[in-house]
Amino acid sequence: MPVLVASDLDRTLIYSAAALALTMPDARAPRLLCVEVHEARPLSFMTETAAGLLTDLGDAAVFVPTTTRTRKQYQRINLPGPPPKYAICANGGHLMVDGVSDLDWHARVTGRLAEQCAPLDEVREHLLQTADPAWVRKHRVAEDLFAYLVVERELLPEDWVKELAVWAENRGWTVSLQGRKLYAVPKPLTKSAAMHEVARRTGATLTLAAGDSLLDADLLLAADKGWRPGHGELAEADWTAPEIVALPERGILAGERILREFLKAAGAAQ
Repeated sequence: MPVLVASDLDRTLIYSAAALALTMPDARAPRLLCVEVHEARPLSFMTETAAGLLTDLGDAAVFVPTTTRTRKQYQRINLPGPPPKYAICANGGHLMVDGVSDLDWHARVTGRLAEQCAPLDEVREHLLQTADPAWVRKHRVAEDLFAYLVVERELLPEDWVKELAVWAENRGWTVSLQGRKLYAVPKPLTKSAAMHEVARRTGATLTLAAGDSLLDADLLLAADKGWRPGHGELAEADWTAPEIVALPERGILAGERILREFLKAAGAAQ
């Protein structure tokens, strides 16, 4: 039976220049492969070693990129290895099959959100009214499913984030701060639900996952085994759970380590 690997992308397998965390001398830095270009500029990277590991993983398991990115943002990424048949975008709002969103899945998700959460417009209006233009650079709505702000992180008031989290919690939403992006996401919009659907379709009996942010916690808990890097929201909160391995590696080298762990676990299951 196949092994399913559902992995977050940004700051888990792929890294922006600002997130590389290369602490070694320049002459010893790993060679990097650009895996995303945006507006004619390189944006995201893996080490060349990680690229080889991901190619091997595509042959050993059902690899499912699992991201909060919109479909358009995901499609900018050019990962090494076999093209994944399945991908999870918009935090589970879109299940991509051969590059196309599964409309039945999307309808099921939007139905759950309508039943269980405050509407997106209410959350967006709250963000517009309470977020200070002094530290907000952009207001964005993603796929008509959730909202996020691009912020100046060093100016962002910690108390405001805490107050927003309480306000959102009471309306069935959750808040996650990842780098310069602050997300407000409906609680039923989860990566784990989409992962379970892919497992059902593929007949996978072992699920593996990795992620660094609060929005990845449900994915990690839903998998049979999970890994988190030494950076990110989960590491900062010292978050862990049974069957979750907290890795010491930070930055782009954590991506290598996570892929090695995926391959080891997939190989052991064969």
